Amino acid sequence: MGWMPSLKKPVQLQWTLHARAKMNHYRLSPARVRHVLHSPKRIEEGVAPKTVAMMQPVSMKLLGKKELWSQEIWVMVQDVADARKVISAWRYPGVTKPRDAAFLKKEYGEFLADADDGAEATAENAQ
Repeated sequence: MGWMPSLKKPVQLQWTLHARAKMNHYRLSPARVRHVLHSPKRIEEGVAPKTVAMMQPVSMKLLGKKELWSQEIWVMVQDVADARKVISAWRYPGVTKPRDAAFLKKEYGEFLADADDGAEATAENAQ
């Protein structure tokens, strides 16, 4: 038998009432929130204790080598036993400045390689 890569077991999402209300307010579907969680452009420490915030631009335009966007979708999650709890989700009308993401390398290392590229592009957008 040939070599087969081992896949991680999918993490079950738990939705808080606050997250559902915010998704309804900002017109975000559960599929769109899952898309942000599976392929974030940037990952940062959440405002609430023991949370992580993930961002993805709504629509990106390329201007030469610069990536530009005018809106961002943010999702705040907290990892609990055998699940990932979606605390909140919102649409930000603008471009946020990236913060330090060094503390996340241990838990979310697979996302940070992509997020670092996005942070550099975002820093160029801000200037």
